[in-house]
Amino acid sequence: MLNRLVSYLFLIFVGLTSIPFYLIALVLRVVTFPFDRRLRALHLFTCFWASVYTWIMPAWRIRIEGRENVRKDAAYVVVSNHQSQLDILVAFRLFFHYKWVSKIEMFRVPLIGWNMRLNRYIGLRRGDRKSVEQMLKACEIHLKEGSSIFMFPEGTRSPDGKVKAFKPGAFQLALEQRAPILPVVISGTNRALPKYTMNFTGVKKIYIRIFEEIPYASFSGLSVEDLSDRVRNLIIEKLQEMNAYTDRE
Repeated sequence: MLNRLVSYLFLIFVGLTSIPFYLIALVLRVVTFPFDRRLRALHLFTCFWASVYTWIMPAWRIRIEGRENVRKDAAYVVVSNHQSQLDILVAFRLFFHYKWVSKIEMFRVPLIGWNMRLNRYIGLRRGDRKSVEQMLKACEIHLKEGSSIFMFPEGTRSPDGKVKAFKPGAFQLALEQRAPILPVVISGTNRALPKYTMNFTGVKKIYIRIFEEIPYASFSGLSVEDLSDRVRNLIIEKLQEMNAYTDRE
């Protein structure tokens, strides 16, 4: 009962605070757009907005490592495993510039989804080939402008924390645009906020880490499938190591 009450209070807090946060984002977009076409300032504000919701939840003990592996002016294809809806909030805690690729339904969420549109994040309709083509085209434009792209190549959350098969889009993009890949691994969010539930589950350890980039020169001769397998195997290996930390209650 207590866990459910905490969840309700958290969702109410998110709803109420999203109103002023969105209004600030809207003003920031108008003021900064003439000299900040990549919307870096707006994205960093969005990182702050999202981070507030993890900062107020002391039961989510989040460990973050690897920020030093992000080159300031690089445009990456960022790929991460996907365990929970909480992954997005946790990834915003990394505080570097990127554009999300997200399912189109998220853009319809009042205030939060509207802010995603303000940021020019990229929508994707699952199972729609034309939507995939449009998504890749939008990603190409952002990469050329100097913005990184953040994708969950599993396409949806894993129900058991294990890394599912990867879809090819991120790796096709990296090969075609000759962009370095930045691996990000998340552990523990599946226990903090399991799939198909919004219930609070008590004190949980969460670990997110940015690993060293994979330069284009190191995979330029690989096929999309081979590159996908290489990155997936790396993420699986690192996730197993990180689970040793989050498994300790």
